[in-house]
Amino acid sequence: MKLIIQHSSMTPIYEQLVEQIKAAIIQGALKENDPLPSVRSLAKELKISALTVKKSYDALEQEGLIATVHGKGSFVRAVNPTLKREEQLKAIQEELETIVNKARLAGISDEDLQELLTIVLEES
Repeated sequence: MKLIIQHSSMTPIYEQLVEQIKAAIIQGALKENDPLPSVRSLAKELKISALTVKKSYDALEQEGLIATVHGKGSFVRAVNPTLKREEQLKAIQEELETIVNKARLAGISDEDLQELLTIVLEES
């Protein structure tokens, strides 16, 4: 699992970790029962505070994506299919919002944009 921290980002580091690990779980790169790196080893690898990694793991555990077993580490839990679908729809919605904003900046009407989407859907 390749995690990239952008120190210049306005998004806090722990949120960057949460989003990247969550994406890896939802996309299937991390599967049920896969172990996550220990808090200390991940902190050392990313050159960040162990408390930041712990905060990320705690957030993922609260969302039900991972489970921590005292003395053994943190492991990926089974992904709820509904959660997986919601996350996929959320990602697609964000991309569509970006496209709509670009179209409006370019002066493309909603009707023309809908027509373009219809054409793309028919060709797929």
